[in-house]
This record gives sequence, structure tokens and C-alpha cells, in this order.
Amino acid sequence: MQTLIAGIARQAGISEDIAQKAVAIILKFLVSEGPKDKIAALLDDMPEVKAMVGDAEDAKGGKSLLGSILGGGGVMATFSELSGLGLEMGEIQTIAEKTIDYAKEKAGEETVNDIIGSIPGLSQLI
Repeated sequence: MQTLIAGIARQAGISEDIAQKAVAIILKFLVSEGPKDKIAALLDDMPEVKAMVGDAEDAKGGKSLLGSILGGGGVMATFSELSGLGLEMGEIQTIAEKTIDYAKEKAGEETVNDIIGSIPGLSQLI
């Protein structure tokens, strides 16, 4: 995971601290919004994610009413959180792509694609 964070920091031109926070935000979003069975498989293959986002059951709390109504509030809230770190759209896309590629390498392309496909609006952003 540290190799991923260092690589993201270099490629995006940001500090490793910001890169680590951004990766944690993205992973926490996937864990909280993805289907429970696929998230369990992801966490089995990527135990280091548990340390970054906490226990999957805790992170799998229900979606907010606003998020349900907007059908993408989770995506927008995550984008806002990443923007709050001072990241621009290009940097966010780089971080998301590298994080997703890493997850596919560790947990398998099918599992990760199923998670992405289950979250409304996410596939258009990555």
C-alpha cells in the first residue's frame, strides 16, 4: 500500500500525506457504498484496507436520504471531501485510477468492476 501511495504522490505531484488521505477517502467510499459480498471479498484480499477505513460493517451504514434522492450523493460527497484536501479534478482522477488499478491487482478485476458498477454514477467518473 505504501508503494501505491508513494507512486500516486509522485504522479499527481502531491505529498504522500495527502495521497494517503485521498486513497483512504476513496476506499472508504467504496466500502460504504459497494455490495456487502463484494466488499467482503475485497477486504479479504486487501487486509490493509481495514486499517485505513475501519471495519467494513461499521463503514456499511445506510445511505442518507439526500444521497438516495440524488442517486449519487455519495459520489458528490466523496468528491467534495477530496477537493477539501486541495486536490483538483485531474489529481482526483489520477488518484482514483491508480487506487482502482491497485485494488484490481489485489482483489481481482471482476470483484472491483462489480463494486464500481453497483455504485450509481461512479463508472462515468473513473
